[in-house]
Amino acid sequence: MDLKEKVSLVLGQRSPKDVRELVLDNSRAVDGRIEGITEEFCNLEKLSLINVRLTTLEDMPKLDKLKKLELCDNRISGGLEVLAERLKNLKYLYLSGNKVKDISTLEPLKNLPQLKSLDLFNCEVTNLTDYRESIFKLLPKLTYLDGFDIDNCEGSDSDGEVDGAEDDDKEYDDEDDDNSDDEDGHINRDDCSDDCVDDEEDDEDEDDDGSSPAKGEKRKWDPEDDDDEDDDKDDDKDD
Repeated sequence: MDLKEKVSLVLGQRSPKDVRELVLDNSRAVDGRIEGITEEFCNLEKLSLINVRLTTLEDMPKLDKLKKLELCDNRISGGLEVLAERLKNLKYLYLSGNKVKDISTLEPLKNLPQLKSLDLFNCEVTNLTDYRESIFKLLPKLTYLDGFDIDNCEGSDSDGEVDGAEDDDKEYDDEDDDNSDDEDGHINRDDCSDDCVDDEEDDEDEDDDGSSPAKGEKRKWDPEDDDDEDDDKDDDKDD
């Protein structure tokens, strides 16, 4: 499936302006170019184009709200000035597995003021002497390079995108729900509704319907029983 078809499939019936995340991994870029993604995706915040055979970024549209761009495992060797011109709020850029060879190729990234994390793993440029020092010098505002900061400490969340506050709130709510019962996990009997008692009374009424004697209780006398016994005796005499 080519890239343009994948865009249409993922988009479905939605309007491009309603899409905030677009994942197009493993599709095929015709002639190595970006297709199907336009400036109509004005609210797009994350774009993933992993392993789509890209060779150029010339057709990258202007996306002012894009924060994360994944371009891993493509054939990009340059042209990064396009990103600096059209993705001004880009914070996370993943270029691992591409054909970036020189530090000079990365110089246009100086014009991305929000860039926080850059991934160049498995690019030839990582084999250069003083590679890390050179990149941090070139991009002084960069926090993470290949997942590690300038002191070689691994970032706890190099993506940095997950809003921890929302997750924390959810966990807090879950804990409150768990504490609604007592510490042993038993339901508080005082909280039981009146319906519980009503159900028990209904069960007792059903058992005491008079259709049969209760266990251990003698059956009440019925005159018809005596008549039946007399009839049986007369039959025996006739015989």
